[in-house]
Amino acid sequence: MKLQHHLGGIENLGPVDFQKRVFVAPWEERIFGIHVAMMGLSNHLASALPKYPISEVPTRFESFWTWGHLRTGAEAMNPFDYFKFRYYEKWLGGISGFFVEEGYVTEEELDAKTAEYLADGNVDEAPLPKGGSPAIDSQVIRYLLEGDSPKREVPDKPRFKVGDKVTIKDVPPEAHTRCPGHLRGRAGVISEVYEGAYAYFFSTGPDGIGEPMPCYSVAFEPAEIWGPKLSDQKSTFYADLFEVYIEAA
Repeated sequence: MKLQHHLGGIENLGPVDFQKRVFVAPWEERIFGIHVAMMGLSNHLASALPKYPISEVPTRFESFWTWGHLRTGAEAMNPFDYFKFRYYEKWLGGISGFFVEEGYVTEEELDAKTAEYLADGNVDEAPLPKGGSPAIDSQVIRYLLEGDSPKREVPDKPRFKVGDKVTIKDVPPEAHTRCPGHLRGRAGVISEVYEGAYAYFFSTGPDGIGEPMPCYSVAFEPAEIWGPKLSDQKSTFYADLFEVYIEAA
């Protein structure tokens, strides 16, 4: 498991630079917009809930892109790089790498355009592309308003019920996981069984998520996670987890 999967259980990482601004630099707004447009034009929306007429949208973006892909790009980084770059710098790297892998741009073209902007000195003021399509704009805006639901019909009866004592598995993640590192091996109690089943965007391999499955809210005693000296004994820590991450205590 990579260090960036385990931040909830790591001490002495140093002072936290709490940034009150959502976007520190203008280019960060742009990379956020690019990510949103990619999600709103992703080819998986043809079979999502609700279904979108994505095949009728005149876009040249024909790939599968979700929050899961964005997280995979960041979590797959070398831990030293992960902690070196700021939040949206990781976005920029992941999205750029994706466009190269999918063949929308070559590394040489990307390097040349980067050098052009850096030489000009106006990276944050680079002009936006002209033109555009009202149909593309409408699709992206609709996606922002409606999204795509991960909720599905329950394929199997939930294995656990409220009050069951459970332990969180130490599954072997690869590039991406939704199982918090600081909960692995910890004991908790099922506090809520969510109605329905929930799918993930794609299969994460050995990590185990992808197909629809029940999800739970699990309650933990803080001392179970961080020890008695670092815990508020009057508090409870809750985490929402896929069933595949949970086993009977």
